[in-house]
Amino acid sequence: MTLTLSPDLYFKALSDETRLRCMMLLYEKGQLCVCDLTRALALSQPKISRHLAQLRQLGLLLDKREGQWVYYQINPELPAWAMDILAATSQAVATQKTYQDDLQRLQIHQQGRENSCGAFF
Repeated sequence: MTLTLSPDLYFKALSDETRLRCMMLLYEKGQLCVCDLTRALALSQPKISRHLAQLRQLGLLLDKREGQWVYYQINPELPAWAMDILAATSQAVATQKTYQDDLQRLQIHQQGRENSCGAFF
């Protein structure tokens, strides 16, 4: 079953830089915990959690709890047009310094992850 999502809500959700950066990392990596996104974006946990909650409420993200950790992923039931936009956006931002820095910080964080948050996938 495909999620019903209006384009105006979708673009409004992605118009915020923090939400867009979260979505791009999740699109690129598949599933991440809050601590991954906090480190990658170099922002506070409450700010990241607030934005993730907004994306989840719109149906763009799914979450699951494993112990004390909450993991997020893009909802696989997003309409095809919405996934196409994520794919095109991911290609467009791939060369931008902000997104390259996010990926680099995420990689560094995940290398030491066993000491800072949940188990590896």
